Amino acid sequence: MSITQRGIQKLIDKYQNEDTWLNIGEGLLKIIVIMLIANILIRIGKLTIHNIFKIRNLSPLNTSERREATLSKLLDNILTYVVYFIAFMMILSVLGFDVKALIAGAGVVGLAVGFGAQSLVKDVISGFFIIFEDQFSVGDHVRIGQFEGNVQAIGLRTTKLKSWTGEVHILPNGNIMEVTNFSINNSLAIIDVGIAYEEDLDKAEMVIRELLQKMPERYEELVREPDFLGIQNFSPSEVTLRIVAETLPMQHAAVARKMRKDIKLSLDEHGIEIPYPRMVMYSKDNGNIKEPSV
Repeated sequence: MSITQRGIQKLIDKYQNEDTWLNIGEGLLKIIVIMLIANILIRIGKLTIHNIFKIRNLSPLNTSERREATLSKLLDNILTYVVYFIAFMMILSVLGFDVKALIAGAGVVGLAVGFGAQSLVKDVISGFFIIFEDQFSVGDHVRIGQFEGNVQAIGLRTTKLKSWTGEVHILPNGNIMEVTNFSINNSLAIIDVGIAYEEDLDKAEMVIRELLQKMPERYEELVREPDFLGIQNFSPSEVTLRIVAETLPMQHAAVARKMRKDIKLSLDEHGIEIPYPRMVMYSKDNGNIKEPSV
């Protein structure tokens, strides 16, 4: 019998042995139990984290909800990474690998990789300072470089930004140099209203002021009563009046649309005309002016 045949025969004998199958079954059972325990620990840990932040929201020492949402997601990610790493090490131990030697070797390899992974280290450090300094949080509407949208998630390495059209942009934290946060302070809605030159400006101003006094009762997005600033501009066919309204963060566009509709209806109700394009025809022969036409 050749050496190859002897090796094959030993392998067949090994797998015909009941102890071998018992060891394999025991190893598979241990791996399944490890994965189940890891998933249970992750679920319990996430539930505990969320409950802790709920209790903090009810306490008198409540901090920013934006920052707590960000920290909650970050702690969820850290918990998942740590538990799965421990589970992976335990599975390797079950499979017969020397975990201590692997960890010692990983330390040396990690040191070598660290010099070549400077961008990764930069991302992690930048992500830490973004969260620590509360530059922006989950749910904020921000502009980062050429991208603008709502922050979906902040990790130690990347930030996910969802634009209003649905695209999700994943940005490395190390590449975030400048951030414009639209969600921290109140927004301003600027409404320009055109009034025809033939109309009574004092009457138009009175009608608009009376309407503005009722606005805070209609729209909860308004922080206070809008301000009527007066005449903003003279154009060839109209006088432009400007109104400024302070709203909750990122509510200015919706409030401005509603206010324009209310102002238009109110002006129509009082017979005040908003100008529209006209064309006036002059007769060159006799100097008479024909009736204006649209």
